[in-house]
Amino acid sequence: MVLDGARMKKLLLVAAVLFAGYMFFNSQHSPTLSESPSSISEQSTAESDAIIANAFANHESNLQVSGQGIVARLLPDDNDGSRHQKFIIKLSSGQTLLIAHNIDLAQRISSLREGDSIQFYGEYEWNEMGGVLHWTHRDPNGAHAAGWLQHQDQRYQ
Repeated sequence: MVLDGARMKKLLLVAAVLFAGYMFFNSQHSPTLSESPSSISEQSTAESDAIIANAFANHESNLQVSGQGIVARLLPDDNDGSRHQKFIIKLSSGQTLLIAHNIDLAQRISSLREGDSIQFYGEYEWNEMGGVLHWTHRDPNGAHAAGWLQHQDQRYQ
């Protein structure tokens, strides 16, 4: 059986969603790796990509996620209200994710360039373009999980 490009993409999306569903169900019965930032490195890229793919497919938001990606595009800072450094990363699955890093609460990543690898831990918010990751910093009030970005062995929080 030969699959054309569209059918192959659908098949891969279904596989990713099924895997993410399995991971979600499994996480309900055992501790999740995304609960604490110290265990993020133990979570595989495939697992984190599947969790994000599932959140995107199901329009989920307010979800703490971790992972890594490659900087695809640097965007101008958002200076309306709280200032945010913005850029788009591409996950190994091919999905893109907008990073909105609050530079009023965390240090700006001045050395960031397109093509760089970056690790993240923050809150996923659904949008039609792939999603937004924010809360990549500590909460000064201590009410929200502390997120971070890691670039070239330096953590920005």
